[in-house]
Amino acid sequence: MGLKDECGVCGIFRPENLESDSTASSMAYFALVSLQHRGQESAGIVASDGQTLKLKKERGLVGDVFHKEDFEELKGRIAIGHVRYATAGGRTIENAQPMLNSFKLGSIALAHNGQLVNYEPLREMLEDSGSTFNSTSDTEVILKLIARSYKKGIENAIRGTMQLIKGSYALCILTQDSLIGVRDPNGIRPLCLGKLPEVDGKPGGYILASESCAIDSVNGELVRDIKPGEIIIINKDGIHSSLIDVKNRKQTCVFEYVYFSRPDSVIDGIPIQEARYRMGQALALESFVEADVVVGVPDSGIGAAMGYSKASGIPYVTGIVKNKYIGRTFIAPTQKERENMVFVKLNAISSDLRGKKVVVIDDSIVRGTTSRRLVQILRRAGAKEVHFRVSSPPVKFPCHLGIDTPSKNELISSMHEVDEICKEIGADTLAFISLDGMIKALGGDSFCKGCFNGEYPV
Repeated sequence: MGLKDECGVCGIFRPENLESDSTASSMAYFALVSLQHRGQESAGIVASDGQTLKLKKERGLVGDVFHKEDFEELKGRIAIGHVRYATAGGRTIENAQPMLNSFKLGSIALAHNGQLVNYEPLREMLEDSGSTFNSTSDTEVILKLIARSYKKGIENAIRGTMQLIKGSYALCILTQDSLIGVRDPNGIRPLCLGKLPEVDGKPGGYILASESCAIDSVNGELVRDIKPGEIIIINKDGIHSSLIDVKNRKQTCVFEYVYFSRPDSVIDGIPIQEARYRMGQALALESFVEADVVVGVPDSGIGAAMGYSKASGIPYVTGIVKNKYIGRTFIAPTQKERENMVFVKLNAISSDLRGKKVVVIDDSIVRGTTSRRLVQILRRAGAKEVHFRVSSPPVKFPCHLGIDTPSKNELISSMHEVDEICKEIGADTLAFISLDGMIKALGGDSFCKGCFNGEYPV
């Protein structure tokens, strides 16, 4: 109905002196479960035993794709994993990740979060030089480019590929003996490094992940974020880091803080929940309205609602509950039925709202359909007034860098003014946080804001 999550990636490296040879894939499994919010279409893991790379991937949620016996097959000290929401390429198993390529110099697997803007000319160039493709995904283009230059060494092959590809990418790459992390020169997509817990006093190894919550899920410790333009290689010799010549400043996707990331994650030193709390405070200062209660739309609107409550002095109540058991893969046959799924996903608590003036905080308005249904739900529960507040500016432009957004003419804010949108969704009043207010709440201006102002880093 609105903005769709991109993908989640992870990588596990375990030292040789640890007894178990299957813990890398099982730890990747737990990391992927914690990243499930970033993609629900397919899941996959590739593991290396030092000689052979073995792959398991299928459509579906992590818990449905993997079974106990799979980890007996996915043996090895190193593994990478991926959960996918399609951005480039169709929703078929051929486009599921990680992708694995075996060639005369060895094997390499790759998991990618992001989207290339020059995917088509690069694919055409590779096809003209004799490459064949099994998918329609831009990830396979990256993999083929690295494999083509593999004889120069893995680091040089990656460096050469980074000179060619344009767009957003956070990569976890697996060879027979190394785990590699790569982040695009603008740092648009997140990637962080963690240290795994010790085993019998011995170092436990390292983890790479899209979000720090995945590190927490395996009892690891966040070390740092991968820098924009950084290549980090982890093998038996330790960690080797290098930077390509980065001339562009960091521009992390601002929607990581608004919506995509879990509230318990920390990205580029900014705690997600704290960022949302401050955005809610800024929203209250910019667009205060007299009301009895503040409610947040689960899950990503809750932090902002708590911040709005604190700054405005209006009590925060739960107000809205989310059905945790509705799958995102549910496909209703008609647009009307898809819109009505909001009634199944969310419901209001009448005792919190009946007879009251309500401020409802959501993270964004995209098409406006969900917002209209939310207002209906609140009024049905007895809300006397509904004042809609949004903790991000109006989304006026589509994303070309890894988020599946509707086209420009489907974005309600690109076609209508605020008062028109307010009437369309049926609220008493409507206000968005200003772009300046959001950036100030985040504590800097190192973010991609293309969906708000049409200015993209690539």
